Amino acid sequence: MAEIEIRLPKMGESVTEATITNWLKNPGENVSLDEPLVEVATDKVDNELPSEAEGILIKQLFEKDQVAQVGDVIAIISTDGDAAVSEDNNKTQSQVIVEENPTLENNTSEPKIEINTTSNGNESIKISKNGSNGQYFSPLVRSIAETEGIKQDILDTISGSGLDGRVTKKDILAFVKGDKTSVKQTTQINTQPAAKPLSSPTKAAPIVVPNGEDEIIEMDRMRRLIADHMVMSKQVSPHVTSYVEADVTNIVEWRNNIKGDFKKREGENITYTPILIEAIVKAIKDFPMVNVSVSGNQIIKRKNINIGMATALPSGNLIVPVIKNADRLSLTGLTKSVNGLAISARDNKLKPEDIQGGTYTVTNVGSFGNVMGTPIINQPQVAILALGAIRKVPAVIETPHGDFIGIRHKMYLSHSYDHRVVDGALGGRFVRKVADYLEEFNINRDI
Repeated sequence: MAEIEIRLPKMGESVTEATITNWLKNPGENVSLDEPLVEVATDKVDNELPSEAEGILIKQLFEKDQVAQVGDVIAIISTDGDAAVSEDNNKTQSQVIVEENPTLENNTSEPKIEINTTSNGNESIKISKNGSNGQYFSPLVRSIAETEGIKQDILDTISGSGLDGRVTKKDILAFVKGDKTSVKQTTQINTQPAAKPLSSPTKAAPIVVPNGEDEIIEMDRMRRLIADHMVMSKQVSPHVTSYVEADVTNIVEWRNNIKGDFKKREGENITYTPILIEAIVKAIKDFPMVNVSVSGNQIIKRKNINIGMATALPSGNLIVPVIKNADRLSLTGLTKSVNGLAISARDNKLKPEDIQGGTYTVTNVGSFGNVMGTPIINQPQVAILALGAIRKVPAVIETPHGDFIGIRHKMYLSHSYDHRVVDGALGGRFVRKVADYLEEFNINRDI
């Protein structure tokens, strides 16, 4: 009997694990080549994974809501039409980690982690998603830590080899194998009382008791991810926001003049978003230190200019697809990228690579009729720009023959930035430069 192992594929540069959200095929059912087999969710995007073989699904190695690592065998398909469904299909995630995880090196001394429900005499340990320094811990790492009795303060001391210093499964398994005891002893020996902080870095959220007629709505997976990411960003980065009002009358008149011909020629609409992104890209070239990330005490200056554009989904959640190398695109190219990513986001057809690698983010609060906003930085970036609604307002117009009052189209730009590395001078000058590019827009420009 020929059996084909279906492994969790690599789904992006920084994606190391995924949650099984739904099996589309049950054991015993026929599966065609490239037929959707399972739905998975990463911290970036939801995906359907197609089958890599044709046959009968005989084994599901992960259950719904369990987390699999990239490279894990998640299912087995038999190419033998008479194959029987395996009786041990209901293996738990912990058993899969020990017995069938192909990502572990073939080392006979590798520790075998056995997770069971019997008490080991220790107090129950719960590990938070983010450590004391804001470092994210994956569900699998937290599960192993809780099972092995590794407390939060000890877990925070483990040196991670993953992206941005994250602790990986390999790191915590190595710790369990050799270093756990020595670290615990060091912690016990150090009995000198630490200086009391002026304020606690994190506070427990209040417990809210619903009234009798209140409706309780459970957060979906994406909303929980957004909530965690936003809280982490505010804890990591001291936010400062600068505001500038820009006169975009030339842009409004120019777009009104060319949008009909553009639609006929290109088959799609030109909105204000790509025009505004073009100005932002120019300003980033003038002030490249807003296009950076922070890693410990190091500043990583990004070579590429990849613009993330926050996009509202029909569910009310938010996702940030990324326009790669936006500085290399013409205005027409930016328009096509903006429209294509927005449509893919609304139709839930974004690929993992579509939402990775952003270096600077734009959010259009004006699309909701808001005049301005104070956006939260999309980590690990250090700045984000909110675009307010374009409004007709009375304004003083200066001419060589005197000043007069006229009707102009204006909008507010709200620039939030990480004050660890972007000072007020840089953050303020950057957003002012964006406004200058918008106000200097050539009304006779060809496209």
